[in-house]
Amino acid sequence: MPLSVAIVGRPNVGKSTLFNRLAGRKTALVGGAAGLTRDRREIVVDFAGLSLKLTDTAGLDTGTRGAMATKLRTQTAKALADADVALFVIDAREGVTALDREVARWLRRQNKPVVLVANKAEGRPPAGLTEAFELGLGEPVPVSAEHGEGLSALYDALQPFAPAESGRPQRVEAAAAARPLLLAVVGRPNVGKSTLVNRLIGEERVLTGPEPGVTRDAVAVEWQWHGRPIRLIDTAGLRRKAKVTQAVEALAAGDTLRAIRFAEVVVLVVDAVHGVQRQDLAIARMVAEEGRALVLAANKWDLVDDPKSALAVMAERISESLPQLAGLKPLTLSAATGVGVRKLLPAALAAHAAWNRRVPTGALNRVLARAQERHPPPLVGGRRLKLRYMTQVNVRPPTFALFASKPGELPDSWRRYLARALRQAFDLPGVPLRLMLRKGKNPFASAESARPVRPH
Repeated sequence: MPLSVAIVGRPNVGKSTLFNRLAGRKTALVGGAAGLTRDRREIVVDFAGLSLKLTDTAGLDTGTRGAMATKLRTQTAKALADADVALFVIDAREGVTALDREVARWLRRQNKPVVLVANKAEGRPPAGLTEAFELGLGEPVPVSAEHGEGLSALYDALQPFAPAESGRPQRVEAAAAARPLLLAVVGRPNVGKSTLVNRLIGEERVLTGPEPGVTRDAVAVEWQWHGRPIRLIDTAGLRRKAKVTQAVEALAAGDTLRAIRFAEVVVLVVDAVHGVQRQDLAIARMVAEEGRALVLAANKWDLVDDPKSALAVMAERISESLPQLAGLKPLTLSAATGVGVRKLLPAALAAHAAWNRRVPTGALNRVLARAQERHPPPLVGGRRLKLRYMTQVNVRPPTFALFASKPGELPDSWRRYLARALRQAFDLPGVPLRLMLRKGKNPFASAESARPVRPH
């Protein structure tokens, strides 16, 4: 079992930078502005042989009032309750502030072991290092999360809290465990993505609110559904590039794009009241270009006045604007009430299965032959374009190679027609397909070259 560590402190002391340093990669958002982190982010890392389950938390500001501040403090309290030890980070350059003292008093009331970390202590020992003793939490560990200094001292401070069996990560058990399904939830701002995630896992794991832009980090939640491990990723809302003016939103958008790139199945949440918008279609095209399986979730269905008409309009818009995802059907649900949510995971697993589907070559070529009989390829220079055979060369997404006499002459309309035939024949609705054209070999070429030349 890994040692569970919660990283806490006031805003802008470098908690997320330390989280990224220990994780070995840029996982959490970092920047000059305070308060970038909102939802708690978790990751299991190997810290020089010490297995750690790290949790990055939002900055604690006991003086701030309001619904959002209360939610942030609640999230931090939950992270600390689940942790074995807290890393209390302060800014050694700035010194101990009144807010640091408030956080220290709060930590002492939680009855958890605390390791005091004095960050930004690169170079000469800053004056704040001495002031840290005032907090009554023991000797501070000087580190520089940005430059990677002081990590050996941090290891020594954490090692006494580690369970006896966690000196090395359990690689054998980890390899034997079932690989989780990587499921990302994306969409425009304020369509109910975080509410849907909380409804799926049955707890208030990520922050929600009526205002757009509550979620910033792409937050991964590990859980199980009917015994199947799922890594569920809640993401920030994506707006059009022209409307992204703040640096914080640009960082959050980049995090969302990375989540799409590394996901296996993407759930695109749309606001059913407003229907499928242009930005929804742009996100769907992005998912298709990345080759990910897609599930379309029409949220807030309980607020739709005319469900039958709304569903018909939505299906027509998808059919006209997303030919590369032909057969994609919206899944109607309400994250707020829970109606229809239970259909989402079966749909995601079905999309994942189709995304991994491998089709026998014989069956493929029978579909190709029927497609040519119904609608023969066009004439090229007065001669019929020959499509010789077809084979599947990859999965995730399904990728096919089509061998033709003149591959460059096959029109896009016929390729789309063949893709539709493949979707219908092998149950691949809404899955992006890759169709690569290859020049087939002339079966008589070898015979021609072997034939002796007669002398004149």
